[in-house]
Amino acid sequence: MARKKVKLAFIENDTARKSTYKNREKGLVKKIDELATLCGVEACAIIYGPYEPQPEIWPSASGVQNVLSKFMTKSEFEQRKKMVNQESFLKERISKAEKQFEKQWKDNREKERTMFLFECLSAGNVVQKDMSVAGLNHLAWMIDQNLKEIGRRIEADDRNSNIHQSENQIQMEQSLLLPLALPPPTMSNNEDIAMMSHGHLPPPPPPQPTAPNNDEIAMNNNDIMMNANLLNRF
Repeated sequence: MARKKVKLAFIENDTARKSTYKNREKGLVKKIDELATLCGVEACAIIYGPYEPQPEIWPSASGVQNVLSKFMTKSEFEQRKKMVNQESFLKERISKAEKQFEKQWKDNREKERTMFLFECLSAGNVVQKDMSVAGLNHLAWMIDQNLKEIGRRIEADDRNSNIHQSENQIQMEQSLLLPLALPPPTMSNNEDIAMMSHGHLPPPPPPQPTAPNNDEIAMNNNDIMMNANLLNRF
């Protein structure tokens, strides 16, 4: 279960304030000890409280003196580089809150303009609203930006479609240029296999008869007529 967020404000009740001081003091010293042990850094703590006659010192007086001596050898710029007090801490928190407020205000304004734009699109005309000139100008800017974004998306889709068409065309051309596959070798019969095993090659297959063309037919007819004439003379 998440711990409830503590309100950073002065505790008015004396008993509750004293109890909180004791608990926070122990927790702070424990965290400093963990930081020095886990990360191997030199650290010290001096806590002046209204409930103790002497300040709380960690780890010891000599340890505190060593850390302070090293700190004082640094330049003034390095000493104040990460130093904060109550005033600077509050200024930093206020500046951060102002930036968050400005960002949230811009987001809300964008959402309001978008909702108004959809109302106009649903109604088919400009809905009468109490808008300033700056608001109308911002609405016109939003419409222009949306139209530009739509145009960019359309151009991107067209480029992608052209790229896909070019890739398909290249694949078709490559498939047409591929060499034709050779026909599979025919299985030889048992006699051919036996002859090849004895070192003899099988005889070549007889030539297939071809059909004579017209010139060959005419020459054959002439030869037949000449032979017939010779026989009639004898």
